[in-house]
Amino acid sequence: MSAPDSQPPRGALDDADIDRWATQATAAIAAAQSTAELKAVRLSHDGPKSPLALANRALGGLAPELRRAAGARVGAARSRVNIALTKRQDELQAVELAQRLSAERVDVTLPAELAPLGQPHPISALMERLGDVFVAMGWEIAEGPELEAAWMNFDALNMGPHHPARATSDTLFVDPVEHNLVMRTHTSPVQIRSLLSRPLPIYIVCPGQVYRADEFDATHVPVFHQIEGLVVDRGITMGHLKGALDHLAQAMFGAVSTRIRPSYFPFTEPSAEIDLECFVCHGASVLDPDAPCRTCASEGWIEWGGCGVVNPRVLAACGVDAEVYSGFAFGMGVERTLMFRNAATDMRDMVEGDIRFSRALKGEAR
Repeated sequence: MSAPDSQPPRGALDDADIDRWATQATAAIAAAQSTAELKAVRLSHDGPKSPLALANRALGGLAPELRRAAGARVGAARSRVNIALTKRQDELQAVELAQRLSAERVDVTLPAELAPLGQPHPISALMERLGDVFVAMGWEIAEGPELEAAWMNFDALNMGPHHPARATSDTLFVDPVEHNLVMRTHTSPVQIRSLLSRPLPIYIVCPGQVYRADEFDATHVPVFHQIEGLVVDRGITMGHLKGALDHLAQAMFGAVSTRIRPSYFPFTEPSAEIDLECFVCHGASVLDPDAPCRTCASEGWIEWGGCGVVNPRVLAACGVDAEVYSGFAFGMGVERTLMFRNAATDMRDMVEGDIRFSRALKGEAR
């Protein structure tokens, strides 16, 4: 694309100048090889600051006896340019359409896929992977009902009658409410059932679906999945807990650093949060305020789940001698783990039932 080489004079409009500007414009139009290039040519040679446009604007400054003849010459030149633009636009659009159709051509003679293959849902596949990690360590997978007694869901876990989690704003109670039946808010009731029914020692992991009275948005859904672990044996310490979590983190995310920081849960004492080193900045954003990290909010760590040593009150509620046995427990969201593994941003994609989402995460398939 060549730029016009002069601007219109203020006092008069020379025929040679007008003809030269029109010739330059038509040459640039003919040289354009795409609609994008033609758009730039149009702006340079027919836009509001092009020589012909400025010449048209300069007509008002001419003497009346010169204005009519000069206007006819400018108008003819601009018409010539517009005709060339329209013709070249049609030619280039036809060429680009042919190229696009050729690139998107479908061979209709190929055999059709009459029964498209399905795909395991990423959450189901990931829960199986998580379970496999612990089965390989000699643990067992435990399951329990999703409709649970409030005593199993709250009281046995040291969550008294006035605990805020028991409010109807957080928990889904089943009518009639006085029957004290809830849709389980975590898979911890499975741990309680195991303590009441299994002989010690216990090494179990409890994956499953849970329910909360949450909003449906990018980071919350009212029905989601958790995986929790429980160990009760003689001489169990926080060191055993940290080792199990490090092993799980490496199995899920590869060589990643973890940390535990103090927290509070009524069913563990002491309690902690398990954090993973930020997958994006690896902690560098903490020391570099000029390069903030949106993933970890420049903290260097991302919360993964909760954990701690089993509260002696929980052991006592299940008839376990807390003087002889100790244990640890942990829990994290399966959806959250899936988001970390695949850099997913919207939890709603996981429940829409779109097969394209499942196929996009083939790394979770077994």
